[in-house]
Amino acid sequence: MSSTIYSHCQHAHCESGVTSNLLKYEGIDLSEPMAFGIGAGLFFAHIPFLKVSGTPGTTFRTWPGAIFKRVTQRLNIDVHTQKFRTPEKAMSALDDVLQAGKPAGMLSSVYYLPYLPEAFRFHFNAHNLIVYGKEGNEYLVSDPVLEEVTRIAPEDLAKARFAKGTPEPKGFMYYIKSVPKEIHLEKAIQSGIKQTCFFMLSPPLPWFGNKAIFTLAKKIKQYPQKLTTRKAALYLGNVIRMQEEIGTGGAGFRYLYAAFLQEAGVLLQRDDLKGLSAELTKIGDDWRNFAYHAARQMKDRKSDLVSFDELSHLLIICGEKERDFFKRLENTNR
Repeated sequence: MSSTIYSHCQHAHCESGVTSNLLKYEGIDLSEPMAFGIGAGLFFAHIPFLKVSGTPGTTFRTWPGAIFKRVTQRLNIDVHTQKFRTPEKAMSALDDVLQAGKPAGMLSSVYYLPYLPEAFRFHFNAHNLIVYGKEGNEYLVSDPVLEEVTRIAPEDLAKARFAKGTPEPKGFMYYIKSVPKEIHLEKAIQSGIKQTCFFMLSPPLPWFGNKAIFTLAKKIKQYPQKLTTRKAALYLGNVIRMQEEIGTGGAGFRYLYAAFLQEAGVLLQRDDLKGLSAELTKIGDDWRNFAYHAARQMKDRKSDLVSFDELSHLLIICGEKERDFFKRLENTNR
């Protein structure tokens, strides 16, 4: 039975936060870390030949829409997802969903969201938010990265939903149609862990999963020889941005997944998961240490500057620790 009043909660990451908030509206109290873990949100990829805004593509999370899809599938929740050819059709469909009393999640570009501070508005087309109502000519927005709800004009929302670039949102919208009477988490948790381990350990190509961390480490070591000083700083800056500013970022995603393992350990009465949670938190600290030194290198701070070779080594340490971590996590989940 869904609530009659939408309740906004601020979260660390947009898609897992939207998933948690949409489920809460339907009466299912699923935490953001649990949504992130069941949805196998943790991932890594570095694709040097795929340029996004002129820099090599790097991601610390799974592809947009996957968390919501996996969580709802694993919990047997009936949902509707849709892309649109035109803004007119997308906005009309949104109005129909709101008229039916349903909040709707959607993909957007942060560049066209005027309620965000200008410093945070750049061309990133995979930001998730919820529209939960309409007053006059304005849409009521629950953006999980904000402390409070906000509003947006229809023309701005349409622009954000149909921004050009990689990936193109194409007005992508999703909402929950119905939920089962009972939710069983144990199997969903195990499936989420299994998929995360598979995606981190199994891809044979060097651009995906754990192998991609070592690919990035190798590329960073080559930056001074192969790139101009300005381009090296741009490339390094993009890695930091994806790690520390987009959604929760690389280190933050480790903390979020660690929180999931802690919660799962309590729920399933498994001390091994609690121990692995503490380990992953420390690995998150290693990622944050890399970002700190990379930012200093990018800004050319002279005192205690860490070289590109040393930055590469810091990443290799992260990669080695995560390879060992996910192998052990995989073994505990057999």
